[in-house]
Amino acid sequence: MKRSLRRILLSLIASSAIAGVAAAATTTTTFQVQLTIQAQCTIVSASTLDFGTAGVINTSVDQTSTLNVQCTNTTPYSIGLNAGTTVGGTIPVRLLTGPLAATTQYSLYTTNARTVVWGNTVGVDAVSGIGNGSSQTYTIYGRVPVQATSAPGTYTDTITVTVTY
Repeated sequence: MKRSLRRILLSLIASSAIAGVAAAATTTTTFQVQLTIQAQCTIVSASTLDFGTAGVINTSVDQTSTLNVQCTNTTPYSIGLNAGTTVGGTIPVRLLTGPLAATTQYSLYTTNARTVVWGNTVGVDAVSGIGNGSSQTYTIYGRVPVQATSAPGTYTDTITVTVTY
């Protein structure tokens, strides 16, 4: 009897396991995942170009700052720097303005040799690059040339960076 009961019990367990498997059904499908990346550039950061403190400007004062640009991979772009906000400033000779509207000349360059002025015209004096998908760093080389020294005070200018892509 024990043996019969055990067989019945085992049969019931086996039947329910088979029934459970037989009762489970599945179905599947697929779907697409898509992202369209368009050409884009962004200016990540631009640091202040600080020429520090000077007295009589009888030697050039050189300093640098950095600019970080991020563009989508393979996107060609150009970085332009305008003449600044000081009235009378030009691309080759920008002006810092100080007390009583006095000015001090300076220039921005693309290389450490400070021989190529960084301007705002694509294909002429702007700096070109090709995006790699990550932030790319550019150094801006500044120079205050020898000149008649203006009155003491703080002199400033604001440059607009334009990235064309």
